[in-house]
Amino acid sequence: MTDLRAARPGWNRRDFLKSSAAVAAGVYAMRWGLTAAADIPLEFDGAKFQLKAGEPNPKHGGVVRMGIPIRPPHFDLHQSGTIFNLGAMGCMFDNLIRHDPRDGGKTIIPDLAHSWQIAKDGKTYTFLLRDDVQFHDGAPLTADDVKATFERIAKPPQGISIPRSILFKAVSEINARDKYTVEFKLSEPRPVNFMMSAIASGWNVIVRKKTLEDNRYDLRKVQIYPGTGPFRSVKYTENEVWAMEKNKNYWNKDLPYLDGIEFYHVLPFSTEMASAILANRVDYVFATDPATFRKATTTKGMSTETHYQSVVHATWINNKRKPFDDPRVRRAMHLVLDRPVLMEVVKDVAPMMVGGFLYPFSEFAAPKEERDKWLGYQSDSEAAIKEARALMAAAGHPDGIRGLDFMVREVAIFKLWSQAIQVMLKQALNIECNLRTVVESVWFGDAASGNFDLAIGAIVSALLDPSDYFNAWYGKDGPQNYSFWENKEFQALSAQIDREIDAEKHQDLIRQAEAIMEQDPPLLPVAWERIHELWYNYLKGRDPHESFGIYDVVRHDTVWLDKA
Repeated sequence: MTDLRAARPGWNRRDFLKSSAAVAAGVYAMRWGLTAAADIPLEFDGAKFQLKAGEPNPKHGGVVRMGIPIRPPHFDLHQSGTIFNLGAMGCMFDNLIRHDPRDGGKTIIPDLAHSWQIAKDGKTYTFLLRDDVQFHDGAPLTADDVKATFERIAKPPQGISIPRSILFKAVSEINARDKYTVEFKLSEPRPVNFMMSAIASGWNVIVRKKTLEDNRYDLRKVQIYPGTGPFRSVKYTENEVWAMEKNKNYWNKDLPYLDGIEFYHVLPFSTEMASAILANRVDYVFATDPATFRKATTTKGMSTETHYQSVVHATWINNKRKPFDDPRVRRAMHLVLDRPVLMEVVKDVAPMMVGGFLYPFSEFAAPKEERDKWLGYQSDSEAAIKEARALMAAAGHPDGIRGLDFMVREVAIFKLWSQAIQVMLKQALNIECNLRTVVESVWFGDAASGNFDLAIGAIVSALLDPSDYFNAWYGKDGPQNYSFWENKEFQALSAQIDREIDAEKHQDLIRQAEAIMEQDPPLLPVAWERIHELWYNYLKGRDPHESFGIYDVVRHDTVWLDKA
């Protein structure tokens, strides 16, 4: 098939806009959420589009107080995999294209790129940039900045690990065609919805080429670096507050509505978060406990929403250390986790759900009725424990394993779960663990380096599509494959899944991959997350209904205060 741009002699930006099939009078709705996406136009002209609040007559002014965690393990957004970074830092940056905050992120709309063109053969994506954008330090945004940003994401330099890099493994080159035109070339086609959603991920913020060069492409120790976003950092007090002010030179002159944001440090599901929102010391929180959520639903002047989160809570098993290189040992441990009991353990702290190795609320995973018949998920665990003990005996460990280092991330749910898992492993398999609780910076560092036997925590994905997290979480050398798991049959299937465009064949391959992981577990799935968001009614511009996570809608440029 023909590359539309290449087929036109003398192609330029003006031709691009004239030929566009879509007009920006109404932004095209690229639906990407929990159901199938609509067809995406190969050409889109958003030159006249400017994002505004979804509500009528939004007001300017005021400072919003948000209660969220601000204990980042480092300061490099691209290398991060936690809201402890993105929650506060996201408002300082823009993306090439973005998820629409007015519908919970279900639609992709223009951002720093106002228009795009996708070749009919699916192998060339071209984006036209706005020509009036400045970084916070006054430097103009150019295609070279976008190119440098995505080249680092797609192919991280030595010593740099970026969880989303796997999304761009089909990207063979990124070109700055001119000062305001960026081109992505793919070695082979990928579904358009997949690629556009990958580019639009809230994590993939645009940073200056000079910033990357000056810091040898590693921003982990650079607390403040220039973005183009609607807010700028004013003051940062570790583990207390991060204050932002309005970017008065923002390219979208209508935004932001707020004069500033104050992010106050409270941990998810904590009593501190509960008291902060109920006492109105903050205006908004996410990831609060069920009791606080129930209280808020009956409190006049408060709004609530519950939705799925793009997070798996799991225990990783270090395959670099014996006997965890034996799949029989890992499956035995997988089988004896009583997941209904684990849900009960945290029911007053966090709204979790049982699942296996795929997002359980997605169409890709085995239906709950089928999964509940499998060993390891049944309400009666007797058969699962019997099988697990037989596996341990066959692996040469009938008397169990002792002295394991079980690293626990310092969050309430992980501390509760680790104690329960410690008891389950001891009672069922005589596996003895020593719990070691650590903060985020230590947890992610030790997980990446393999300094643990078992490690409980959470990781996120950018997309619901298994082609994302199958590679990032379970793939050989995947950036979040903290178990260092490798299964050649799974890797072969995963590569086929990435390329298969027939829906029925695609689904069949995914189910085959799911069956492999049940027998040879890459990790021990503990739970899949839902979150409760709470805010006072005077805070406008939040619409998390049916969101898939919060990571794509953290800029707060359309948030405003309806106060006298």
